[in-house]
Parts: sequence; structure tokens; C-alpha cells
Amino acid sequence: MLKRTHMCGDLRDEHIGETVVVAGWVNTYRDQGKGLLFIDLRDRAGIGQVVFDLEDANSDVVQAARMLRREDVIAARGVVRTRVGGPNPKLATGTIEVMATELEVLNKTETPPILPDDYEASKIAPEKRLQYRYIDLRRPRMQQILRTRHEVARTARTYFAEHGFIEVETPCLIKTTPEGARDFVVPSRSYPGQWYALPQSPQIFKQILMVSGCDRYLQIVRCFRDEDPRADRQAEFTQIDLEMSFVDRDDVMAMMGGLAKRLWKEVLDVELGEIPVLSYHDAMERYGIDRPDLRFGLEIEDVSDLAAKTDFKVFQDALAKDRGVVKAMRVPGGAEKLTRKLTDDYTKWIRTFRAGGVPVVKLTANGFETGIAKFLGPIADALRERLELEEGDTVLFTADTWSIATKAIGELRNRVARDLDLVEEGTWKMLWVVDFPMFERDEDQERWVALHHPFTAPRTDQFDELERAPGECISAAYDLVCNGSEIAGGSIRIHRPDVQRKVFELLGIGAEEAEQKFGFLLKALRFGAPPHGGIAFGLDRLVMLLAGTDDIKDVIAFPKTQTGQDLMTEAPAPVDAEQLEELHVRVVVPEVVEPV
Repeated sequence: MLKRTHMCGDLRDEHIGETVVVAGWVNTYRDQGKGLLFIDLRDRAGIGQVVFDLEDANSDVVQAARMLRREDVIAARGVVRTRVGGPNPKLATGTIEVMATELEVLNKTETPPILPDDYEASKIAPEKRLQYRYIDLRRPRMQQILRTRHEVARTARTYFAEHGFIEVETPCLIKTTPEGARDFVVPSRSYPGQWYALPQSPQIFKQILMVSGCDRYLQIVRCFRDEDPRADRQAEFTQIDLEMSFVDRDDVMAMMGGLAKRLWKEVLDVELGEIPVLSYHDAMERYGIDRPDLRFGLEIEDVSDLAAKTDFKVFQDALAKDRGVVKAMRVPGGAEKLTRKLTDDYTKWIRTFRAGGVPVVKLTANGFETGIAKFLGPIADALRERLELEEGDTVLFTADTWSIATKAIGELRNRVARDLDLVEEGTWKMLWVVDFPMFERDEDQERWVALHHPFTAPRTDQFDELERAPGECISAAYDLVCNGSEIAGGSIRIHRPDVQRKVFELLGIGAEEAEQKFGFLLKALRFGAPPHGGIAFGLDRLVMLLAGTDDIKDVIAFPKTQTGQDLMTEAPAPVDAEQLEELHVRVVVPEVVEPV
């Protein structure tokens, strides 16, 4: 076999005159009838042109070359020369070519069901690309994404090694614990009727590593959550996971902010600068969401006090509710840009967020016009001053309970930005969101639920609130947000057994249940647990941002469909009856009820 000396995409002008061997897949084949046959040969590094002289070359070489077709695997020996006919600016190797003297056909392909062509990929059904993933991954774009993922993982490991972290693997077969999603469970052959769970995260184990004196832990770890389908989530995903002892919130944020700056510099050559910090309360009030996109303005104002002075029934009905509010958003130049059709569509669309509609008004040279203008007379001047309105602006409102109106206008803010093309592409806006509520109230079950997870500690000045007013207690949690996407989340953990017991109590987890589910952690906390905290980067979402894709399946080598199927391996699939018998498991097929 011809032994490769260079990657196809690595050849440059400095290699002119050298004899080289390149190997890869035939990307294109061109016989232009001028005595030369051209092959674009592709490998992981890129594409290079190989030329065969149909008149002067060895007849066996020419005969073999004429039989080549796309995706055949070949190796070729030849001399690098300046590209005849001028350079191809679309290729990194576009100034040179290899004049082949030898050819070895390593493998002939059957007719491919799909071709690894970036330009044609969007025309191929996604299911087809997943079924033939090994061909789809040959595309230059997919190879680039795999390299980006590698660079992110390599940079993270190097960065954390420089800061004294050690990488520790945690188990994949664990005891099932409630962490907010359904567990994937695995039956035990050795212990009939007993089950393992696949970890939703290494949360408990990394805390135990802090109790164990590890001090600084790192792991790039697979996690598993049996959740309903979402476009930006897979059932198995990867985290850059870490934990630190003897630290506070600022220490963890400084460490992870440093990683973000390193990643953006090394992968994209972008300087992030200082990362601002915003409280959860301010994020919700100003942007209507706890992961705001700062690439555009459209800040939100609470105008409940002004709305109360109007006789607009929608405002009055909203303000009569418990925690009723009226929110407003100024859209600069919206009088011209936001058509009646658009604003009508907003009213229909926003009902999916339980809001009743989107009242609208425009400011013209004659004052407020259209929409709800006739109701705003008593507050016209105050509203103009509060929102700093200018002629030609539009104001969009939502009115309901605080949670509904805030979320609705937050979603509306993002949609308006997309519709009016306000998002500054190619820019990066990061921020830390801190001071989250410790708990949310589940009114249906009449109990508190943890906003993050049950091991999150209160902020150091909030311990008394656990007893006095749990709903007002602020946690020591923090999220890192980039361009409106949460890319990392973590918290300072509870290290005192009495505080952990109190949190369990507020969450409705009794002493017996807590011991059954978390006994090993509670026991560990009783034997000298240090103060500690950590965070996890979602590696898949991180690579999505850095690679510039909005499909999480693009950044995972072998992803599942949204319904959890692996179309390439045809998983999930039945198993043999003997396997089930060994595991002491029986399959019960649900009864199918025929329609009447």
C-alpha cells in the first residue's frame, strides 16, 4: 500500500517540487477531454487536487483513474506543482496540485445513498443523514465541528490543569436519585429486582470528592436524562464538570469566566473582556428572562403604576390579580417597521404563553395613535418620559400576573428582535446571572420546589430566611449566559447537615425518604465537609455557539433523534428472551384499545 506522507488539505506552495503520497476519498471527478483527468481528493484536513496525464502516465494508472467515482478510497503518489490554469481561491490548497505518477485504489464504494456535500446537506432529509451518519460525518463542515469540539475539550483540560484541578471519573451505574428529570434505569443481574440508574449528573459524587479532600475536581462527563424531546437537548449529553473546596461564589465565577475567555480566544480569536453580573431580579424585570440576549436593546419597563390611572379594562383586570402587573417595551422606529399584520400575529402567538394579547400604541407627530391610544390620555406625558419615547416609536404591552406578563414580554422581546433583524451577528455578549430565588412554589402540589437542585446553598446572608420566609430566600447559584443561551450553571453547595435537612424538609422530603435516597451524602456531610461549590458547562451547547450551528445534533458525533432513536444502529431494539430471563425482567406489552 502507498504510505501517506501528507494530508490532502495541508499541501501549500512550500511543498512545490516534493514527491508526496496523499490518500482519501474522491470528492469530485473531472475528465475535461484535454488529456488531463482531475480528482479532488478529500480527507479530514481538506481537499487537494490530483491530476492524471492521460497521455504520458502509465497505462495501468490511467485505466484505474478513469474508473474512479465519488467516494472511492484511493492513495496517489506524485509531485506537487503550481496549479495549471490559475489558483482556486475557494480552496486552501488552491494554488497547487499533485501530478500523479502512481495510483492505488484502496476501496471501491457502492453508489452512496447520500453524498458528503455541505451545499447539498440541507436538501437531504435529516433522518437520512442520521441513518448514514458515517457518510454525513465526512462533510468538511462536520469535520470542522468535530475539531472544534476537540479543541474545546483540550483547552478546558489544559486550563484546569494549570489551575490545580485533577480529573476524576465518577460511576455510570449509580443509585437512582431525584434530580428533576426521569432516570434511565438498568436492571441488575446479580441482585434480582434491584436497579441501577444512569447519572443525570455527577452532582453527589463531586460533592463527596470535596469531602474526600480532592479540593479541585474536573471531569468531561456523559450525563443521561430521560426527558421529553427538545430541539436543543439530547437524552445523553456531555458536561465540563468541576467542583472546588474552600471557595465562595466569586471564586467559582472567576475560574469559569477565565475558561470562557480562554475558549473564545483560542477557538475564535475573540477577546471577551470583562463579563458583567446581573441579578435574577434585574434580568427578569429588564429582559423578561433569566438568560437575556444582550446583543440588542428593547429593555422592558414595569408601568403598572401608570396603567392603574387608565380606564383600559385589560390593564385594570390584570392589576386586580394577585401580583398583577403591566409591562411595556419601546420599539424604536416601530411605527414604520411593525406592520399591523405583525402586531396581530404577536397577539395570537403570545397566547401560547398564557397571556391574553399584546396591546399596541404608536407615537407620531400628533401624539399616541392607533391601538389603545384613546385610553392613554391621562398618562401620555408620563409614559413618554418613562420609556424615553421618540416620534416613530411603537410600544408593546403585556398585562397579567407577574410571572405570565414577564415571561410573555420576554419571549416577545426576542421575537421582535428577530423580526426586525436587530441581533448583531458575529458579536458575543456574556453575562453572569446571580441571586436566584432558592425555591419556587408549586401551587398544584402545595409545596416548595428547588429552582436549581436540593443541594444548592442559600446566600451567606440568607440562612435566616429558610425559617422565616422560604419564598424570599436567595440562593448562592449562578448561571453563565452567552447570546441568550445558558451555557453553564452551578452553585455553592450545602455543606452543613442541619441546613441540608432543613432544605429537604421545605421540599417535602422527610427524614426517612432523605436517608433512603441521599443517605450516603448526608452521612458524608457529618464527617467534616468543607465549604464547596461548582458548576457545569454544557459542552454540546458550548460547541454549538462556537461552531455557529443551532442544531445540537450537528455537534454530537452519533446523536439520537428527538424521540430518542439511533437511526444508524437502530436502537432501541428488542433483546433476546434469554437476556431478559437472566435479568429477571419480563416485558409487558401495553394493551391496544381498538377505536370504536
